[in-house]
Amino acid sequence: MSKFEGVIISDQWLHNQFTQVELRSLKSKFETLKNQNGKVTFGDLPPLMVKVNAFRGMYSEDEIRGILGESGTDFTNDIDFEMFLKSYLNLQSQATAKQGGRRHSSSFLKDTVTTLLHTISESEKACYVAHINSYLGDDPFLKQYLPLNPASNDIFDLAKDGVLLCKLINVAVPGTIDERAINCKRSPSLWEVNENHTLCLNSAKAIGCTVVNIGAQDLVEGRPHLVLGLISQIIKIQLLADLNLKKTPQLVELADDGEDIEELLNLSPEKVLLKWMNFHLQRAGYEKTVRNFSSDVKDGEAYAYLLNVLAPEHCNPATLDIKDANERANMVIDHAEKMGCKRYLAPRDVAEGTSNLNLAFVAQLFHHRSGLSTDTKKISYAEMITEDVQTSREERCFRLWINSLGISTHVNNLFEDVRNGWVLLEVLDKIFPGSINWKQATKPPIRMPFRKVENCNQVIEVGTQLRFSLVNVSGNDIVQGNKKLILALLWQLMRFTMLQLLRNLRSHSQGKEIRDADILKWANRKVKSTGRTSQIESFKDKSLSSGLFFLELLSAVEPRLVNWNLVTKGGSDDEKRLNATYTISVARKLGCSIFLLPEDIMEVNQKMILTLIASIMYWSLQQQTEDLNSFPSPANTATTTTPEASPAPSVCGEDENSSIGGEFSSLSVDDTTSDSTASSQPESDGVAAADELL
Repeated sequence: MSKFEGVIISDQWLHNQFTQVELRSLKSKFETLKNQNGKVTFGDLPPLMVKVNAFRGMYSEDEIRGILGESGTDFTNDIDFEMFLKSYLNLQSQATAKQGGRRHSSSFLKDTVTTLLHTISESEKACYVAHINSYLGDDPFLKQYLPLNPASNDIFDLAKDGVLLCKLINVAVPGTIDERAINCKRSPSLWEVNENHTLCLNSAKAIGCTVVNIGAQDLVEGRPHLVLGLISQIIKIQLLADLNLKKTPQLVELADDGEDIEELLNLSPEKVLLKWMNFHLQRAGYEKTVRNFSSDVKDGEAYAYLLNVLAPEHCNPATLDIKDANERANMVIDHAEKMGCKRYLAPRDVAEGTSNLNLAFVAQLFHHRSGLSTDTKKISYAEMITEDVQTSREERCFRLWINSLGISTHVNNLFEDVRNGWVLLEVLDKIFPGSINWKQATKPPIRMPFRKVENCNQVIEVGTQLRFSLVNVSGNDIVQGNKKLILALLWQLMRFTMLQLLRNLRSHSQGKEIRDADILKWANRKVKSTGRTSQIESFKDKSLSSGLFFLELLSAVEPRLVNWNLVTKGGSDDEKRLNATYTISVARKLGCSIFLLPEDIMEVNQKMILTLIASIMYWSLQQQTEDLNSFPSPANTATTTTPEASPAPSVCGEDENSSIGGEFSSLSVDDTTSDSTASSQPESDGVAAADELL
């Protein structure tokens, strides 16, 4: 469970410019600048600022010195932390202007949360309140507080204890959170509130939300722009959940032939929704192509055509003849209301081109009346498109992990999105800053195939320097979309991150390598120290399927965390599932960002088991480090009091200089415990090795 203390700034305006995660990260950096007398001068700032992720590659030390000196700054003068923050904001504002403007803080999934734009949309707030009232109005605990008034700020007050956000996540992706782990109380303690928000944020990551630089304390404070931004992401995930061939095989009608079906499989849900909309618009005789949910729908014409073809019984021919866009928008919403689809959009939102709400409106139309064929032959063809269950699970895990890192590219389809190499280069640079030669990299869109190979070759080169096992693997294997090799590479990358973080944090290791066997020994010792007798021989130990060992381990690191009245004996499959879902939620509540599923525990997936135990170990060792240090080092700060306190995602955010310190050769990731081998050998040997791995 993460601590709830935050960094307090006396200047309220300045305090509101940062999330607590950012404040703690910047505070740790500021502390490292102090000299023997505990002082920091303006002259100390340029060498630090040039290494900060937000400014890296944009400014030299001399340029930063010039910006800071524009106001006649004396670089020998001492500064306090608040002056340091103001200097940071000054640089950030200029960097933002240099990049061409700011991004909106409530963007759904495209951007990480920013700190300089704190406005909220009243239309969006009203829309999300209506959604919450509709889906959670009958919830046993929340119904005493619902319905909320969309004109008030009740939504932000209700979100402060974390229960609403946790419940909303379960509406979006049922079963994500074991609700037995939520602290549902009228007057929860600060610890319990913090636990709820920690559980919420780690679970949000596990369904695909971008929560970089948001900490539990930010939600406890009920910061409107952050709360609304998170709610918008959760709702979008819910609304787009069925926009794929697996959930809705009728979507196969959008593809004209077999070749297009492969393309349809690789589209993001948002693009599938656009394709569905244009499919019906074409049938209705609309001559334009809608490419976005903002400017292309502002005049309301596309909606008029779409609604007429989906619900001709409510059609008003006059809608197409009206010249005034506002009047047309009113008629469109009247038409939608007759269909029962008014929840997410008002006429002004059409005219203003509010992309979030327009997307939600079209998604609601799709759910309510998709207008797709029920041709059994086409549906049967779509249903035949299957994927290996284990491969699908690992794809999900690595995709969510990558998206949790806060890189600029959002991954929708792992195997397709990594083929040009750019995403992998971003991930490597995030966890090991400075490892990529960006002058030799090509940014998408990439038309020339050899440029993709160049990107992927650099990925293999850096992986080799990191001592990954990449026997006979070339960049072309990634370009060709070899799933087994891609998964093998990503597993080694994720595992490297976990072990390196543990090595950096574990002071008593004295710089020695941390291996899988060390994690195993630690877990057994920790459980044994509580007087329990459970021990495991490996991460493949069949006894792990009951879930009991994990709950004993969690109880050992934080005794008050596990409610043993809720734990079963783990004898039957149903009991194992109950324990597995409870284990995952309790671990996230503790502060672990993990992406495994209950099935991974029940079937003892050794890779996912390793990530779970390593995350718990990281949290436990971190608490010991905090007890020894009054001021945590930059390597630990991003995970000190937030859900980023786990191996996988703790390399995100502002701690780019210290997350993965050390030389390339400082960590070995090829020990036999993890079977982390990638190879493109012929079928006789290489594929056999890959089968063992995957």
